[in-house]
Amino acid sequence: MRIAFFEVSKGDEGYLKNCLKEHECLFFEESLNASNAALADGCDAVSVFIYSQVTAEALGRMPSVKCIATRSTGFDHIDTEYCQQHAISVVNVPYYGENTVAEHTFALILSLSRNVHKSYARGLKGDYSIDGLKGFDLKDKTLGVIGTGHIGLHVIRIAKGFGMHVLAFDVKKDTFISEVLHFKYASLDEVLANADIVTVHVPYNEHTHHLIDRNHIRMMKKGALLINTARGGIVETEALEEALEEGFLSGAGLDVVEGENSIKEESQHVNTKKCCDQVEAGHVERNTPLLSRDNVVFTPHIGFYSEEAIKRIIDTTVANLIAFSSGKIENRVAERV
Repeated sequence: MRIAFFEVSKGDEGYLKNCLKEHECLFFEESLNASNAALADGCDAVSVFIYSQVTAEALGRMPSVKCIATRSTGFDHIDTEYCQQHAISVVNVPYYGENTVAEHTFALILSLSRNVHKSYARGLKGDYSIDGLKGFDLKDKTLGVIGTGHIGLHVIRIAKGFGMHVLAFDVKKDTFISEVLHFKYASLDEVLANADIVTVHVPYNEHTHHLIDRNHIRMMKKGALLINTARGGIVETEALEEALEEGFLSGAGLDVVEGENSIKEESQHVNTKKCCDQVEAGHVERNTPLLSRDNVVFTPHIGFYSEEAIKRIIDTTVANLIAFSSGKIENRVAERV
């Protein structure tokens, strides 16, 4: 089988070649689009990441391709309707690092609850005073988890290890798992009103755009923390900044910012430098007033970025391609559309 990989760093070519040594592999650092799709003509499969635009026009220029393997969970960069009409299989990485993002969530929480970032910033200036650095224990605090999918459940497991109480909101409730993990489901309003820390773990779509808007932020406990490692557009930026400015919220931990339209659902990939550069260069600049606050901890969309998670992404993609070469389809996205 002949496979074209797009958006792959030089450092990962060797690993992919070794995993797929029975197949012919082509590697391109650039993203796939209609103008360069002919590079994959003659290939049986193509592997891309989220910056590629696998449109009908692009697909039409590589008619031999019968499998698109995206190295992400999201697949809105692929024209799945065209693929269905032309018998092209689209496969993805449905799970890659639920614990990875959950651990990063608590990195942000602890940085705020114990003023780690403030202490570090002071130390760089030679100021080692402890005035204003008193933190608070997580034990016996209430964590509000918005979204109890794979990541949300990992967050709950960690929270229970800290001795926290957990209230959760999700449109789909799993009462069995709530009994096993000892947390309670509640309405969104109830979660916001009772949580000392609210953390967001829902996908971004038309239903979750500004899910945490001005009205919902004002329902939160005065002095609460808001954590977002999901998607920037889920939280209304102006409303968050206003609440922080007024002291209504005591802090925010953000791995994502509103407006980072090029960062899709589950933005995991091999060529990670490009991802972080785009976040820093464009989106951070537009959110400077918010991110420059000393009660905001920001990381440039690296919640997914661990050695283990990246390896899982690559290994799942390899498994998807090997399955396709043997006449099987694993992780077909059409089954979950």
